[in-house]
Amino acid sequence: MHTKVIKTETDYNAALASIERLMEGDPDLGTAEADELELLTLLVQDFEAKRFPATVPDPISAIRFRMEQQGLSPRDLIPYIGGRSKVSEVLSGKRPLSLTMIRALNEQLGIPAKVLLQGREQGLTEEQDDLDWQRFPIRELARRGWVTAKVADAHHRTKEIMQRFFAPIGTPSLVAARYLRCDHIRSARKMDRYSLAAWSARVLMLASRRPCAEFKPGTINRRFMREVAQLSWSSKGPLLAQEFLDRHGICLVVEAHLPRTFLDGAAMMSDSGNPVIGLTLRHDRIDNFWFSLMHELAHVFRHLTGTSDAFFDDLDSSSRDNLKESEADDLATEVLIPEKEWAKSPARSLRSPEAAEHLAKQLRIHPAIVAGRMRYEAKSYRILNQMIGFGRVRPLFPDVQWN
Repeated sequence: MHTKVIKTETDYNAALASIERLMEGDPDLGTAEADELELLTLLVQDFEAKRFPATVPDPISAIRFRMEQQGLSPRDLIPYIGGRSKVSEVLSGKRPLSLTMIRALNEQLGIPAKVLLQGREQGLTEEQDDLDWQRFPIRELARRGWVTAKVADAHHRTKEIMQRFFAPIGTPSLVAARYLRCDHIRSARKMDRYSLAAWSARVLMLASRRPCAEFKPGTINRRFMREVAQLSWSSKGPLLAQEFLDRHGICLVVEAHLPRTFLDGAAMMSDSGNPVIGLTLRHDRIDNFWFSLMHELAHVFRHLTGTSDAFFDDLDSSSRDNLKESEADDLATEVLIPEKEWAKSPARSLRSPEAAEHLAKQLRIHPAIVAGRMRYEAKSYRILNQMIGFGRVRPLFPDVQWN
């Protein structure tokens, strides 16, 4: 064995030639040649580290590199950076990264903190303009028992209380920001994003307590959704659906909406990899429960890809502008009542309870679902009131504090 410390370019080139020769011989472990190859490799690596030190990329280059690696668009960065304008400003170098952004990019995209912190090591503090802690509905959360604080005193300690509230599911500022910045909100009215973020965290906490199995990608398809829908025939169908979804790794949580959210349902992904569906039962009707559930299942099936995704739905909105929402509407409708069955059913033209019962029996679903479709198609919500199951879902979930 003939090795020496590499000091010059000539030594370096000679060592590379020796490595190439030894590798061609493919020496067995434990032989002199294998030991020489290992030592030469270490010497070359040491010389390269000193002669050609690795440069740390600047934060924007690192972010763009990770975007290219994972096939991300600027829109995909919204959960970590903020709205579209903030993403654009960061990527163009017009806005520095805040500590909240750095944490999110590090924890969720795996970009090294030392890269993101370049030029910001000194004087970096928690950015305050990202989160206005006073805007969280702290008194309502205290009234419901979601946070441990006296209602009268809660307003004076909002930041401390809310950080403690978010802590069980991650870094408080990161968790709050993730849902404050969500881009998938369907509503005819402006939702209070701070209330929405608090409700989302509450649902994720409750989901973590459910006995959900491990979720396996590919579980959900049209047949699976149809099987869930046919549990509606039972008067305890919502509870059967919750148990069925638990067994397949999908956590269904029922929790009352917070004021100014106008929310029927949501689809999210927990950090453990389980899809989470939250339903509010804002409209306590059997037909509404099943359509809301199928709509959110459609999001899980078609659109939910990771913890950065979340879909929030006010199903009173009839807008068809959003492609993903339209797709979820159409899939939910088709799974509950296939179009070919609807087209040939008397329920399409008649408005009688008998027509609803006939199609429901044929499809093995609850008659309320057919009655709801009949009301929707007729654009008349005064017909078949006795069939849609007013007030028959919330009593199945007595642990929820209804508004």
